[in-house]
This record gives sequence, C-alpha cells and structure tokens, in this order.
Amino acid sequence: MKKILIGLTAVILTAGIAVNASDLVIDSKTQSYAESENKVKFQGDVKVSIDDLRVEGQTADVNMTQDKQLDTATFYDKPYAYEIKKNKKREVKANILKVSLITKVIKAEGDTQSIVYDGKTPIVVINADSQEYDTKSGVMDADGTVTIKYKDIETFSNHASIKTDKNGDLKNITLIGNARVKEQNNESFADKFVYDPATEILVATGNTTSKATMEGGDKLVLKSNYQEYNKKKNTYNASGNVHVWYQDYFAVGPKITFYPDKTTGKPNEIYFTGRSSITQGVRTIYADKIRMTLEPKDFQATGNTRTVIKNIGSGNSEDSGMTLGL
Repeated sequence: MKKILIGLTAVILTAGIAVNASDLVIDSKTQSYAESENKVKFQGDVKVSIDDLRVEGQTADVNMTQDKQLDTATFYDKPYAYEIKKNKKREVKANILKVSLITKVIKAEGDTQSIVYDGKTPIVVINADSQEYDTKSGVMDADGTVTIKYKDIETFSNHASIKTDKNGDLKNITLIGNARVKEQNNESFADKFVYDPATEILVATGNTTSKATMEGGDKLVLKSNYQEYNKKKNTYNASGNVHVWYQDYFAVGPKITFYPDKTTGKPNEIYFTGRSSITQGVRTIYADKIRMTLEPKDFQATGNTRTVIKNIGSGNSEDSGMTLGL
C-alpha cells in the first residue's frame, strides 16, 4: 500500500500540474497509474504542453523512469502534435505518436504527415511511413516512401532530412535513395539531392539524370555524375561523364553549363568545356569547347577540332548507333 501511495503521489505531482523544471502540463478527463507496468494512463481529450510543443489525442500512456519521472508519452488513434514559433507552425499527424518528454523528440509511425505553415499558408507537406522530429535541433528525418511538396517542387525518396532554424524557417532538404525531384515539366533523378531554399540551389549527386520538356515539346535528357541547378539564375551545371540528348544531337563531355536565353529567360545554350564531342547522324565533331544552341538549333566547336564520319560511302546512314539514352 505504501508503494502504491508513493506512486500515486508522483503521478499527481508530475502529471496534473505544471512542472517548473520542464514546463510540462498534461490534461485529460481521467488519469490512472499502473504500478505493474510503471505507466501513467490518460483517457479522453488528452493534451500535453511542453514549452512550444503541444500534443493532442484521445488516449495515451506515459512510461516512467525508476525515479518516477515521466519519460515517453505514446499517443494512439491518430493523434496530432504541433509547434508554433513566431509566425511558423509545424504540425505532425500519424497513427501513433511517441513523444519524449525529456529530449523533446517526436516519433510518428504509420501514415504520417507533417506540414510547415507560414501564417496560414502551408509551405512544406511531408508524407512518409515514419517521421522523427527533434524539436531542439529542428531536424526532421522521414523514412519509407517519402514525398515532399514544397511550393512548386515535388520530391520522392526512401529517406529525407529536413532542417529548420530556431524561428521555424526552412534551412535545407536532403533526399537519399531512389530520389526524384519534379518541377512543372522538369524531372531529375539521383542517389542524393540537397536543396537550399535561401539560395534556391539544388545539388544532385550519384547517377543523376534530368529530363526537361522544351518550349516546342521536344525532350532534353542530361546524364552526369553531378548536377547543380540554380533557380534564381536559371542555370544548370553538370560534371563527370556528361551526356546530353536533344532531338538528333548527342553530346558528351566532362563539364557543361546550361544558360538561359537573354530574351526569353529559358534555358537555351549549353557550353561544353574540356575535350568534348557532338554527334549528329553519322558525323561526330570533337573539340576543346562546344557551344550547343537549342533554338535555333545549331552548334559551334572550337579548339583542336576533329570531324569523324562513320561508314562514309556505304550508302547506309539509317543506323548511327545513337539512342536517346532513356
């Protein structure tokens, strides 16, 4: 009986009122303590407040440490957690939420969704099999069929890491594993993507492929080891075994920069640097530098140029051996 009274006293002191050391408040219709399980159980309109973090659900239980401190709160039946910092709000929904009352880490399991708001406008929407958010570091890790919607960008990956600053502003997004980024008619694939919202630069590494639909509907395909897209300048940089397919052009080089047209502002000129080649039909031109223009379609090769024409005089130019590379 004495042990039971001690346990109930601990529940009252830690679960029913604010605790100054950790700023913790737990409200519910009913609370009970199961000494055999060393858990506090809450039923009906359960609400937890700890600093800026709020968690709401219908049922929850809280594990207790050996010294009777509340440890991890587990919420069931599709609970809801949110955090507000200045004008930014982050919310998390899932089948189950596990909240560490000590480290302030939220683990969401099953049909998870996180949304970051600027005022009432959703900026980032994240769906995944599971998510973990550290409220102290501002880092969220998502795993299993991860999709992210950020403004006009959609992403897909096996894993994602999203970092926000102390004010709740988005700092960067990292995608790893079968990653794909889609923006309007453009789509990129890579082993890893890193996006910086402040600079609006997207970096792709490992087996990178970008596919773009140009103004007239023609497809441009770019493959390389590394790609960087600067959205503010509307420029692409690619390096490492670069391959470009466009209509009947096939170009290869160590490095390219893709510039927009000065009038239309749309990507139009590709500059190859380092020993490169461009193939059209049976003709291949090698040069130290190649400028390839999409509209009007032409190219200019400079520096130690060399032209090779395959099967000349054979009368058969139907099969040049060039494919789109898809």
